[in-house]
Amino acid sequence: MRFLIVRTDIRAAADVDIAAAWACGGRLRDETTTPEPRRQIVHAEERDAALLLARALAAVGAVRCGKQRVKVLPLDEPGRRRRAGPDAPGPRDTPDDRSG
Repeated sequence: MRFLIVRTDIRAAADVDIAAAWACGGRLRDETTTPEPRRQIVHAEERDAALLLARALAAVGAVRCGKQRVKVLPLDEPGRRRRAGPDAPGPRDTPDDRSG
């Protein structure tokens, strides 16, 4: 599976927006409608490589002081759709060999 590692700026939120989101039970930030501005994008083919790259990007001063963040996003293979919901199979659905 491929992964996308993204370093983004963190948008500042006004106190009024925080209070409104808290009172209404909504979200303060919705990445699907207004994503944070991207600073750097890197691709990785394996999960371990993606986490190693994310750890390296997290060492950047702006990330360490809280002005930016690093995200690791899994990318699906073309033609393969993810199933959402509790019925979707996942790594936790496999039997554990140590249990028996």
